[in-house]
Amino acid sequence: MANQEIKGEDYVVHYDADAVVVTFQGELALSGPKDYAPIKDLLQEIASGNPAVMTIDLRRLGFLNSSGISMLSKFVLGLRKKKEIQLTILGSHEVPWQGKSLRNLQKFLPSLRLDVE
Repeated sequence: MANQEIKGEDYVVHYDADAVVVTFQGELALSGPKDYAPIKDLLQEIASGNPAVMTIDLRRLGFLNSSGISMLSKFVLGLRKKKEIQLTILGSHEVPWQGKSLRNLQKFLPSLRLDVE
């Protein structure tokens, strides 16, 4: 799978195929599951390749609404079936929503590596 980028007015989601890192930047406030589908599909396509390690970098994502958190939660929950993938999520204490919301993802996937700096 090659590098990919999904852009909106206020956000960019970039996939680095060599590092298997998905980086989110900006503010994601899309209206619902239909609008989040391209991002969900990208994450699922990456996971379907069964990489040993996959990283989601949210450190530069200033805002993620409830629809986005739901999409991310469902993706993480789905990885329970793919025990061969080690998921790491990078967050930042400087972004208020990340502290509590990202910790909740570990309830869905106990093997999740959460690195909030």
